[in-house]
Amino acid sequence: QVQLVESGGGLVQAGGSLRLSCAASGRTVSSSCMGWFRQAPGKERVFVAAINWSGDSTYYSSSVKGRFTISRYNAKSTVYLQMNSLKPEDTAVYYCAARSGTSCSPYDSEYIYWGQGTQVTVSS
Repeated sequence: QVQLVESGGGLVQAGGSLRLSCAASGRTVSSSCMGWFRQAPGKERVFVAAINWSGDSTYYSSSVKGRFTISRYNAKSTVYLQMNSLKPEDTAVYYCAARSGTSCSPYDSEYIYWGQGTQVTVSS
């Protein structure tokens, strides 16, 4: 089993920045693809970003590419999401997730471990 705990969410003005962290415990995730997803009120959960096990391949949704950066520090079993130039439409609950395999995917059904989520609110 893997436990994922997100932190770093909060309220920020448009144009501001936040850094989300996802700490993993239990079974190691150092060989797993890790992803970030988000769910806005009344909407489905959608893919934000993912990073492969070594950290040398990253993937982003078109809506955040160029503004968000995903990274990982396997020695601390932690994944980060640096969010810059935030917009009100980035407001959502952000979830960290882990796949069972090393390859990444934008589909939430392919991730088996999930955190409880952290709220990000961007005011205009």
